[in-house]
Amino acid sequence: MNIETQLRQRSGAVCELSGVAENLCVYQVPHAPADGADACILISETCLKQIENPETMDPNHWRCLNDSMWSQVPAVQVVVWRVLQQLKNEGWPQDLLDMMYMDEDTLAWAATGSDNGEENVKHRDSNGAELQPGDTVVLVKDLNVKGTSFTAKRGTAVRKITLVHDNPEQIEGRVEGQQIVILTRFVKKG
Repeated sequence: MNIETQLRQRSGAVCELSGVAENLCVYQVPHAPADGADACILISETCLKQIENPETMDPNHWRCLNDSMWSQVPAVQVVVWRVLQQLKNEGWPQDLLDMMYMDEDTLAWAATGSDNGEENVKHRDSNGAELQPGDTVVLVKDLNVKGTSFTAKRGTAVRKITLVHDNPEQIEGRVEGQQIVILTRFVKKG
């Protein structure tokens, strides 16, 4: 029996997130510890497009997670948790996250590749603008540079920044010839 057939039996031939019965496809959940149907869910094309392009997520579409968060299928729990994490600034997703229960192994799987994962870390300046490697930023406050005797003055341009991949609150750049770590809340995109 192929994976799609197994998933259709498991889900009753509906999207395991939204409950929709049309335009279904198999979604391989990233970083799965297992193979086969245990690493996949049956999902609607609408859900798939929004998961693959998080910037297009419609928070109201995901209110369906109210029901699917109670699934006993670990792969479904992982996807629900990841989507709720991406939307938690909306308010209501945080309430669902607080109620959601997952065993330790499933939670570890969910956290792998989520906002804790390197590929999803977004560095934002003091105004919320997303920073990219190579950007120029301007300091918005005088900063005492630890380990040196100088102060980086407000208004100083820091060119060709690099991002600290495991910490979205830090960037690196050169000020007065010194390579320093700067907190993103003290810069604005130039």
